[in-house]
Amino acid sequence: MTAMGRIEDYALIGDLHTAALVGTDGSVDWLCLPDFDSPACFAALLDTSEAGRWLLAPAGQGHCARRRYRPGTLILDSEWDTPTGRVRVVDFMPPRDGQSDVARIVEGLSGTVAMRTELVLRFDYGHVVPWVRRDHGGIRAVAGPDAVYLATPVPVHGEHFRTLGEFTVRAGEQVPFVLTRAPSHLPRPRAVDASASRDTTQAFWERWSARSRAAGPYREAVQRSLITLKALTYAPTGGIVAAPTTSLPEQLGGPRNWDYRYCWLRDATFTLQAMLVAGYTQEAVAWREWLLRAVAGDPAELQIMYGIDGRRRLPETTLPWLSGYERSAPVRTGNAAADQLQLDVWGEVLDGLSLTRNVLLSAPDDSWDVQTALMDHLEGAWRGPDNGLWEVRGARRHFVHSKVMAWVAADRMAEGVRRSRLPGPAARWEALRETIHAEVLREGFDAGRRTFVQAYGGTALDAALLLIPRVGFLPPRDPRVLGTIEAVQRELTEDGFVLRYRPEEVDDGLPGEEGVFLACSFWLVDALAGAGRRAEAVALFERLLSLRNDVGLLSEQWDPRGRRQLGNTPQAFSHFSLIGSAMQLHHGRAHRSNAAIPSRAAVPVSPGSAG
Repeated sequence: MTAMGRIEDYALIGDLHTAALVGTDGSVDWLCLPDFDSPACFAALLDTSEAGRWLLAPAGQGHCARRRYRPGTLILDSEWDTPTGRVRVVDFMPPRDGQSDVARIVEGLSGTVAMRTELVLRFDYGHVVPWVRRDHGGIRAVAGPDAVYLATPVPVHGEHFRTLGEFTVRAGEQVPFVLTRAPSHLPRPRAVDASASRDTTQAFWERWSARSRAAGPYREAVQRSLITLKALTYAPTGGIVAAPTTSLPEQLGGPRNWDYRYCWLRDATFTLQAMLVAGYTQEAVAWREWLLRAVAGDPAELQIMYGIDGRRRLPETTLPWLSGYERSAPVRTGNAAADQLQLDVWGEVLDGLSLTRNVLLSAPDDSWDVQTALMDHLEGAWRGPDNGLWEVRGARRHFVHSKVMAWVAADRMAEGVRRSRLPGPAARWEALRETIHAEVLREGFDAGRRTFVQAYGGTALDAALLLIPRVGFLPPRDPRVLGTIEAVQRELTEDGFVLRYRPEEVDDGLPGEEGVFLACSFWLVDALAGAGRRAEAVALFERLLSLRNDVGLLSEQWDPRGRRQLGNTPQAFSHFSLIGSAMQLHHGRAHRSNAAIPSRAAVPVSPGSAG
């Protein structure tokens, strides 16, 4: 039984279908196979090593001395210095080509190092112990529909339902390990040459990174975030998961533990802008096509999130046999928030589709009928209360952000008619836009405190109010925007970083607290820059960069008191917010969510697979 690492101790590897987390101790503590949302076969991250893991490290050693991603890739090098020599473990997952492989190569760098491997396979989130037996290529572990194969020249043996092996590596030697998953009713998958696979994987990622147009003083951080977003992409559909993990807590020991292995519509505009600003038009088109497939159907049944393949039913359940990360229970799969009413997602979808239309010159807009249907529904629904973008599980309210995003929807649809000459009642939508605008200024602004508030009739603040200039609702230097920035800094920050809201002031249906929300802190960077307070924006941005772990990854939240990351990791929301802030600071201008991408012309693109 071993204690799992801190959230920031983990690095990501993936094959564009799923992903694994590798700790600084050389243990793979999280892996779902065959896809992001499949049951985990390594779930030690949410329990102990008995829930499944794969350790490969020097015998008797602790954390690695150093590690890094190879530049422009998702290949992880971890190095240990031991009394007898130095050794490197190379971890990667080849982009999926018919089978799912996790490859690990031990490389002797100097001297002689005694190594140890411990493979603990547990299917169904640690619940099922497979039957393991030797075969001609190594071992085969089977339980029900799942089979996992380990191929290595190292002699291994079983002990207490674990597969163990000890070996020695000398300078210049390489010892490969390849773990492959396949349906149990099929023959053993083809053998993989780990060294050759490493070279082709490196070439794949280097080619992908070479397409980047990221520039400026933060280019390295931006490119690492772009690679992370690519790694969170489900290649068959183009969907991007919010994170590859479930139930990493927003408060250690508390119940704020959610499954993020799904695709949120709210992420659409942010993701599209991040991809487009860096030149990744194929990925942007693939995400747009996923978005259109997901929202097809009755506009009244639009959900806030969908499965990676676009499915709608994501029933939430708990896994009582897992104790949770640092005893943070319950561990959840599925997400009941999928059934919530969050009116802002209509605006997010229409904003994202407007962005791609303006930048990619997608003409004719074959999604316009879908957009018109969404707008028609929103026209009759925007006045009602909802659960808000933070998915509060308390009573529905008239959230200001939701109303602002209804304004965005009307604005973008009217723009589609006026600018792109698409059919529609532009005058009616413009009138609706003005109606919503006037209501938000009347009902959602606290003149005494000079700030917008989270919901009509309330006094609580909300970090989403920082997005008001970003979506174009008001100019970035409007006095009401400046007052809101000051109120957020005064009342909604800890150690200079931004909370989503204060749980003690908002009935979100849950006990306890949470950390500061990293994406919201990047929104403050954007708002400060737009307000002309560049020095403050740069200082905050660079503080946020310092919160990344040693390989450049961010989770969802940060605990300013415990000085550690919280929440599911790596978090797409944090990384595309980082990209947006970095590029805004580089270009020296405030951005609007549907504005033309800086420093690049609109490019016509044909839909196709993103390579």
